[in-house]
Amino acid sequence: MLTLSLKNKETTKQERSRKGETYLVFKNYPYQLGDYFELTLSEPNQLVWVQMDAAIEPSLIYVEGTTWRYQVILDEKLGLAYSPNVFKGTRHFVKAWLPTIDEINAYRNLAKNSHDQKDDSKGYPHAYANVETRNDSTFFARNAIDGIVANENHGSYPYQSWGINQRADAQITIDFAREVLIDKVALVLRGDYPHDSYWTRVTLELSTGDEYVLDTTNALDRQFFDIPSTVVTSVTLKNLIKHEDDSPFPALTQIEVFGKEYSQEFDL
Repeated sequence: MLTLSLKNKETTKQERSRKGETYLVFKNYPYQLGDYFELTLSEPNQLVWVQMDAAIEPSLIYVEGTTWRYQVILDEKLGLAYSPNVFKGTRHFVKAWLPTIDEINAYRNLAKNSHDQKDDSKGYPHAYANVETRNDSTFFARNAIDGIVANENHGSYPYQSWGINQRADAQITIDFAREVLIDKVALVLRGDYPHDSYWTRVTLELSTGDEYVLDTTNALDRQFFDIPSTVVTSVTLKNLIKHEDDSPFPALTQIEVFGKEYSQEFDL
């Protein structure tokens, strides 16, 4: 059973429970400050498709436990990393649904989550970093897994990225919160040249402790790297070596991690 609700503090504004797919419809409701969606599962630790707004792509997320919350984005500064249409207007359709067996078993980009938030919401994958430029939403770690690949500029949507504020020790982690089997990564470096610089070498550290040094270039396209098939719960990008140019601004537009579900709880 899936239960989807819109809440504000202790008030439930709308709620609907269904078996395999549930939704909310608002025909004349402007979102209010403090509104948030809450998805409750009858069984813990499941994969679920979610789409909290028509301006955000659907995401297949892993809900750890039985509850996932998503804050309605009304703050103008937070909204800069999203479509200008997000959560606007008075007519809304929100939904959550269970994936098919084929979708669960599919080889895919396990890092993608357009519904990731700055703080851990128990919906995974979740990206976090030891630095985000000026605590600006257009440079949050979550931007690097939102699925949007536009990297020839910087700043507001659709050019949001992970910015490192010129920190030499910057690193970003993608937490899957369960075991997944991976064998390939792709990096999309931000390329707003000559404003931007780029990394010539980065290190991919797996939750197993294995590390792989990846040689990167200033290419605008995805840069793919094959690695040995490994069961992991997270990956970290660290030891980011900048090119010796005048720009102090390398940044990451997207990291993609390819593989399949591994956990036995999904009956694969």
